[in-house]
Amino acid sequence: MPKDNKKVSALIITYNEIGYIEKCVESVEFADEIIVVDSYSTDGTYEYLKAHPKVRVIQHPFSNFTQQKSFALDQASNDWVLFLDADEVVSKKLQYEIVETIESNPEDVAFWFYRKFMFENSPLHFSGWQTDKNYRLFRKSKARFSDKKIVHETLVVQGTSGILKNKLTHYCYKSFEDYKSKMLKYGRLKAKEDFYRENRYNVLSLIFKPAWKFFNHYIIRLGVLDGRKGITICYLNALGDLERYRELKKLEKKNELAYYLVMP
Repeated sequence: MPKDNKKVSALIITYNEIGYIEKCVESVEFADEIIVVDSYSTDGTYEYLKAHPKVRVIQHPFSNFTQQKSFALDQASNDWVLFLDADEVVSKKLQYEIVETIESNPEDVAFWFYRKFMFENSPLHFSGWQTDKNYRLFRKSKARFSDKKIVHETLVVQGTSGILKNKLTHYCYKSFEDYKSKMLKYGRLKAKEDFYRENRYNVLSLIFKPAWKFFNHYIIRLGVLDGRKGITICYLNALGDLERYRELKKLEKKNELAYYLVMP
């Protein structure tokens, strides 16, 4: 295989991640190119990226996660792509494993990464995150993001997949308000997905889905063993589900009103 086919592009999408994007970028400096798509940050993120000698930063308006990541993917000049969120960090061991994997000419065209969820600066061991994994390393020519999802985007892979041994560190929980805002945003985007798929709102979902989410993550997925951190995470995850069905109800009402307004 020609050497160029072993090069890797590190891709990141970001918005207002100063204080976290620095660690992320530093952890992928082994890549042959680093491309960051910024959706017009206002906290200094863009200025930091613009001044970084190893980063090519592109500003692009955010519509949804799938469209933003698809845009970023189109910018990569190499077939192998390492795609990270701005709050994720690649450890030294994982860096070596990524390089060794690509240089071994693997038959697999995509690789899952398990993630270690960080609650502020300490790890969260349970609360539903113990089996969390995502595609992060893949060949651009063999994968694309599905246009059927706009949040928790899905990678469609043409070929076999593998799993890397070392975990990716995920600094998702920075503060209560930050994580709450993130869960509410995800909930509203999920509502849009439901609306476009014509999944109808019903009051039972509003009541029971958030309750089940909390019970499942706190009891069944052992969030209780994470102590206060487990209660906080499980509550906020359930709040995201509650917002999903609240927003779906609003979207349906707006649609009905628009229908009646255009009727002759």
